[in-house]
Amino acid sequence: MQNPTAPDILLASSSPYRRDLLDRFLVEFEAVAPDVDEHNTEGLGPDELARHLARAKAEAVSASSRNALIIGADQLAVLDGRVLGKPGSHQKAVEQLLAASGKSVRFLTAVCMLDPVTRKRYEHTDETIVHFREFDRRLAEAYLRLDEPYDCAGSFKLEGAGFLLFESVKTDDPTALIGLPMIWISDRLLELGYLLP
Repeated sequence: MQNPTAPDILLASSSPYRRDLLDRFLVEFEAVAPDVDEHNTEGLGPDELARHLARAKAEAVSASSRNALIIGADQLAVLDGRVLGKPGSHQKAVEQLLAASGKSVRFLTAVCMLDPVTRKRYEHTDETIVHFREFDRRLAEAYLRLDEPYDCAGSFKLEGAGFLLFESVKTDDPTALIGLPMIWISDRLLELGYLLP
């Protein structure tokens, strides 16, 4: 249920995973695909790049929807200081998973919320450390056939069977690994007067 005086909420994302997270408790919101170039043309470090992309997505949608509360987000997987993109293909996903075998991968989930009432920008980055068990190509191939996570940073879905690949996950907010740090987002929405169920 939403406060009738609270601005509409727009999710600046085309990610079905982020939509599903907001669907858990928001009845009314709209997802709008932001038109943002995600290439790291400025040579930013991973933490700064995640924040930059989340802000750029929120601002891109805000440009045509100034009276709505905008939520922009971005997630990066970082292995040995290198950002792993979304694999896009089976072969690239196999390569990413085998590179992560026995190692820890940092997942940075950045969010930027633009409030049209106060004109304030709220920003947060969640860090989740996933330690992958040691596995061979056979397990990687079997997992990929099961979940087909080719649109996911790191080549796995936590909400699927991704746990098969993990030794441990360290996080303050398990929803962040799926795509949005919902504990932080719900705190901000309550603070801004949204009546959540």
